[in-house]
Amino acid sequence: MGLKTYGYLLITLTIIACGETTLPKPNGLLSLKYPKSTYQPYQKKALYSFEYNQKAKIKRGAQQGDLIVYPNMKATLYLSYVPVKNNLDSLLTDAYKLPSKHISKADEIPERLFINPEQRVYGTLFKVVGNAASQLQFFLTDSIHHFMIGSLYFYSRPNYDSLLPALDYIEKDVIHLMETLEWKEKN
Repeated sequence: MGLKTYGYLLITLTIIACGETTLPKPNGLLSLKYPKSTYQPYQKKALYSFEYNQKAKIKRGAQQGDLIVYPNMKATLYLSYVPVKNNLDSLLTDAYKLPSKHISKADEIPERLFINPEQRVYGTLFKVVGNAASQLQFFLTDSIHHFMIGSLYFYSRPNYDSLLPALDYIEKDVIHLMETLEWKEKN
């Protein structure tokens, strides 16, 4: 073979090899889909009732509290009930201190006020944006007899971006709980 033949062969191979452009693959995003929430009533001998997601399980917690467990998401919403006995100021102070414990890991902590005068339910929902241990916290009260506080915890490393789909799903359930909460009269 002559030099001319090598030249044609080299040009042909170069054209064939350069015909397909290699592109980097884009980052894939995890697509999590959760079932539509359906709610059921929670009524027991407690001084409150509410509706909760049927996919969750309720367990009796220590002292005067309940746990709403999301087993498929490895998350638990801790609820604590405290009767108001001329101590509303200290209960509110403690409720506002809880989200601030996560301030070092939080990018922001927006508050969402909740007011339902028909059911005498008032409160605030705190969403901790960032890699904190608890991304949702709230309190509810009637300002006279009842006070409830709630905190959501995931049993995994706190990575806000990864937990965001599950957090958004459970946040809707927490808002529904807040909207359906009713105080029972004290005996």
